[in-house]
Amino acid sequence: MNTTILRKTALGIAGLAFTGGILAGPATHAHATTDTRPVAVTVQADKPAVDKGKLIPHGVQGDQSRIDLNDEQTGNVKAIIAATKKSGLDERAAVVSIATALQESKLENLGHLGDRNDHDSQGLFQQRPSSGWGTVEQITDPEYATTAFLKGLKQVDGWQDMPLTKAAQTVQVSAYPDHYAQWEQQAADLVAKHWNS
Repeated sequence: MNTTILRKTALGIAGLAFTGGILAGPATHAHATTDTRPVAVTVQADKPAVDKGKLIPHGVQGDQSRIDLNDEQTGNVKAIIAATKKSGLDERAAVVSIATALQESKLENLGHLGDRNDHDSQGLFQQRPSSGWGTVEQITDPEYATTAFLKGLKQVDGWQDMPLTKAAQTVQVSAYPDHYAQWEQQAADLVAKHWNS
């Protein structure tokens, strides 16, 4: 334990004891002793840890990519996790969803990109209104887009036991089906960090 925290904790407890002694009056025992042993403080986590074995049950495939996230991207991670929980799915579904959004948009809620747009793809998952994913307003709403992705994932028989890239590709039907795999470790790390936050 950090000695500064231990020292501050011990001083804080001593201060409370001293204040309590002044307010309560003199000690009734003539031979009061002072315990000078360090005080051990047990810090309990407010929330249970995520079972990391569930996040990447088959290990990652291939080289892994990683990007630094800004506040907007982190907010989108949290929105994906919240929608996953609301859909009644577990941490693995959140890993698949976040890895997919990392590949499709780098977790940026993209609007129409003009000439750089892939057809009419938009949002975190680059879903297309013309393919029945929803309206532009819907697919650029992180909760709606995640719920739509998860609805597709639930229809993939045995997705829980598939490699991440196969599960994501079955929903997304991408021209680059193997690219989802590179984001599995970062997605798992993000779920481990934010699932119980």
